[in-house]
Amino acid sequence: MNFSNDSNGKEEVTIELTSLIDVMFMLVLFFLVTTTFVSSPGMKVDLPKSAAKDIVRNKKDLTIVLSKDQSILLNQKPVSEATLQEKLFEEAQLNPETMVIIRADQNSSHGFVVRIMDYARNAGLTKLAIATDPKSR
Repeated sequence: MNFSNDSNGKEEVTIELTSLIDVMFMLVLFFLVTTTFVSSPGMKVDLPKSAAKDIVRNKKDLTIVLSKDQSILLNQKPVSEATLQEKLFEEAQLNPETMVIIRADQNSSHGFVVRIMDYARNAGLTKLAIATDPKSR
């Protein structure tokens, strides 16, 4: 800090900000470098196009992602078909009104998608929706 002596007898106190700015810059740089950016896990799915209106979603909805190579994600976690059947049955026991949203790649097998829909219906979950991308106008 610099202390200057005025001719009026008043002492003026000044704070040097250069060091403070340097420290703050280093902190910002440190946090920028050490921060991890998390992208949502999952797989790339090319959804079919549709002009239909969006449905109202609930936080408790189950989302099943189906890829063209028949990989399955249930709420962004990879599962097998047998595990999927068990999880759907458990969810139907807890809340039979749960909506199942199926995000199937447009190149995935029609039979595969229908089989997954059957798993949901057999478990007792009758509210099914198929996710699509909005059609460009």
